[in-house]
Amino acid sequence: MAIHVLIADDHPIVRSGIRNELSHHPDFEIVGEAISGDEILPQLGESHADVLILDINMPGMKAKHILGELEKVERPPQVLVLTAYGDPENVLGMLKAGARGYLLKDSSPGNIADGIRAVAKGMTWLSPEVASVLLETQIDEKANFEETLSARETEVLQFLAQGYSNAQIAERLSISEGTVKNHITNIYDKLGLHTRAEAVAWAWQNGLVSSG
Repeated sequence: MAIHVLIADDHPIVRSGIRNELSHHPDFEIVGEAISGDEILPQLGESHADVLILDINMPGMKAKHILGELEKVERPPQVLVLTAYGDPENVLGMLKAGARGYLLKDSSPGNIADGIRAVAKGMTWLSPEVASVLLETQIDEKANFEETLSARETEVLQFLAQGYSNAQIAERLSISEGTVKNHITNIYDKLGLHTRAEAVAWAWQNGLVSSG
């Protein structure tokens, strides 16, 4: 089945470039385009998009507000941020708000297809440039998670931050998917987190993700 994509960007050239790139991939179908934040939620109700490509800086409703409102959508899409802003504050802020992926506009065009496929599966995806920025700006004084999380919980968090699904983590660690869910619940409780995206952001901030 095709992945249904809604493009939200106020620049015609950007939308045209995305359309052109996705036209080379038969597994994508563009189901709508929005040129302001105010147009996104109404279109989602009609299009049933699987993935929302979201620009941060658009007229109308702000990106973080849109992410918050997606909780009210019957079938909320996974969100891939596409923006010119690659600073850690914006990246981590959008991940904490609920975005699944983050892509810079000057990235290789082929990266957008990889990003859409990854977030459509519920995985967290960062373009190489964004991942590099986060790695270079990890805080010097890491939280003492060794005393907070168990060794297994740390492993689960590392896999989670690299975009693995619960089923994939279970396979890698040879444990049940239910056990993975329990570990994730414990991680949230111990670190004061509420969502998978917040856990991913925390892992990047505290150096649990390696460039390898």
